[in-house]
Amino acid sequence: DAMKAMPNFAEDFVCDPGKPFYGFTSWDDFFTRQFRKGKRPVASPDDDSVIVNACESAPYRLARKVRQNDLFWIKAQPYSLNHMLDGDPLSAQFERGTIYQAFLSALSYHRWHSPVSGTIVKTKVIDGSYYAESLVEGFDPAGPNDSQGYITQVATRALIFIQADNPDIGLMCVMFVGMAEVSSNEITVYETQHVKKGEQLGMFHFGGSTHCLIFRPEVKLDFDMHGQTPSLHSNNIPLKARIATVIK
Repeated sequence: DAMKAMPNFAEDFVCDPGKPFYGFTSWDDFFTRQFRKGKRPVASPDDDSVIVNACESAPYRLARKVRQNDLFWIKAQPYSLNHMLDGDPLSAQFERGTIYQAFLSALSYHRWHSPVSGTIVKTKVIDGSYYAESLVEGFDPAGPNDSQGYITQVATRALIFIQADNPDIGLMCVMFVGMAEVSSNEITVYETQHVKKGEQLGMFHFGGSTHCLIFRPEVKLDFDMHGQTPSLHSNNIPLKARIATVIK
């Protein structure tokens, strides 16, 4: 059944089908597997106006003019920057800006890559709750999936602030959020490090997860959802594929 779900597994990922367990030494080794070289090329690597997909993920929501602090109505899941970014002083720069959120299923590739070329300004892991979900979801097993907007405020999450080389982007934040039992958010870059678009930033270590790209209000973006509308039923967009272009 697993191979039916991932029919090109041996072709796509670094592994050895001739060895027991395809050469993976543990569940975590399998879960943090890497793509084979060339399987996920960086879109427009020399064009800093092109922003790429930070994860192998499905579009969940696109929100504009997000608030620094928002009210949590019973059936709504608004983005509240001050809560999402744990009161970080940098959060004020993103008020009225744009958030793109996408979902990683348990079968997805779970390493994170930089959507832009730039310098790491700050990194932070925020301890949060497990199995958190919106109260209106009840005891539905799909509750965590349906609560992705809500958990950006309460679940364990990693923040990576990047000063993009492209001044039309400037400071942005990439946020990686653990869902359900996921809490192992490993950041593999350090502050002051320069990263190229598509280079690794870190990884999740278990389960389905979600992530957000957060932009300042001055950044004008043309998003490419690859023919889809963000929803719970969208399909994965390949890692490092074009996700948006800066409009001047």
